[in-house]
Amino acid sequence: MPVPEINTAIEELIERALREDIGDGDHSSLSCIPENATSKAQLIVKDYGVLAGVDVALQIFKKVDSSLQTDVLLQDGASIEPGQIVLYVEGSAQSILSAERLVLNCMQRMSGIATYTAFLCALIKGTGAKLLDTRKTSPGLRVLEKMAVRIGGGENHRMGLYDMIMLKDNHIDFAGSVENAIERANQYLQNTGRSLPIEVEVRSLNELSAVLAVGNVQRIMLDNFSFDDLREAVRRINGRFETEASGGITEETIRQYAECGVNYISVGALTHSVKSLDLSLKAITS
Repeated sequence: MPVPEINTAIEELIERALREDIGDGDHSSLSCIPENATSKAQLIVKDYGVLAGVDVALQIFKKVDSSLQTDVLLQDGASIEPGQIVLYVEGSAQSILSAERLVLNCMQRMSGIATYTAFLCALIKGTGAKLLDTRKTSPGLRVLEKMAVRIGGGENHRMGLYDMIMLKDNHIDFAGSVENAIERANQYLQNTGRSLPIEVEVRSLNELSAVLAVGNVQRIMLDNFSFDDLREAVRRINGRFETEASGGITEETIRQYAECGVNYISVGALTHSVKSLDLSLKAITS
């Protein structure tokens, strides 16, 4: 997704999230904080990890109240530890309180994703394999979660169904064969005048042989292969197509998968089962 489109998507996400949270008013703040009251708060780190979502937080503060002033001490991608201060925000106390939860929700989740991504990237360092995310993201939050993967040192797979043709097991089964699926995908691109990369998933060395005979794809996903079969698959492909390992890859096995010689390793757990990092926004009262 190009940068202008990413910015628009984030802006729309923030607008939806604020409507969801504030509704017809932040009545907790409106009821006890004078309209003209000003305050200052600090965003404090309470966990170890990799920071992500600072730029998003600044967009949230600006959207809630463009007069809020921020002072950023730590940037996205920074290694963090408990006690550090990420930023200060100053201005309308009501506005700070209205922005607080959305800022924390985004930054805590994004930082958790960036932290786990960085951890897995470290495990495969030096192998030449690159870590990819998947579409196993939280509905409506994909742009933020994939941004967090990049901050953590990983790379993004396709953004959605629109920016790559990915022929997975169900596509192949519905099409009748891997040969049919590839042929029809290429014909579709020709008929529609589109230019999209084609990736095809294979589940066995026999399916791989069929793909190699047909060609006309850019990447082959080797799904749930044993290490021996994965090494054999990489040998047979011999650099003619990009290779991606996927399926059941864990912290304990990811290095072994990478050492089989694949170009990419995709891990759904980067976004579907991470632990958010603990951050808090606290008022400065003295």
